[in-house]
This record gives sequence, structure tokens and C-alpha cells, in this order.
Amino acid sequence: MNPAYIAFLVLEGLMGVLLVVLILLHSPKGEGMGGIGGTATLFTGKRGAEGGLDRLTWGVAFGFLIVCIVLGFGFIKP
Repeated sequence: MNPAYIAFLVLEGLMGVLLVVLILLHSPKGEGMGGIGGTATLFTGKRGAEGGLDRLTWGVAFGFLIVCIVLGFGFIKP
């Protein structure tokens, strides 16, 4: 098997676990169905650690998506 393919598989697994952990670290918003429209966070802003955690979560999610696309479309052969 191709070492790059194995490295991408391991990276995908680690990023998946990290993404789950990061999502679980987020504080619950308590908005319920009112959060669908986005108006529930109109008067509250993201500060400090919560904003950084959001950016980190989005970055890991984007990286996970890229790795999935690379492996799924066969850009790296097994």
C-alpha cells in the first residue's frame, strides 16, 4: 500500500476524533428551535475562548473535508 495513502487515512481518523472532541467542548446555546433563524444570537457576541474554539472547529472541519475529498476521489492511489 502507498505510504501517503496510509498517512491520509491516519490523518482522517485523527481529525475525525479531534472534530468530535472540539464539538463536544462547545457550550450549549440553549436556543432550541429559535436558533434556526439566527436571531437568537443577535444581541450576544462571541468572545475570547468561544470564538477561538469556533475558528479551530471550522478549521478542523474544513481540513477533514479536504482529506475526505482527496481520499474519496482517488487523488492518492492505495
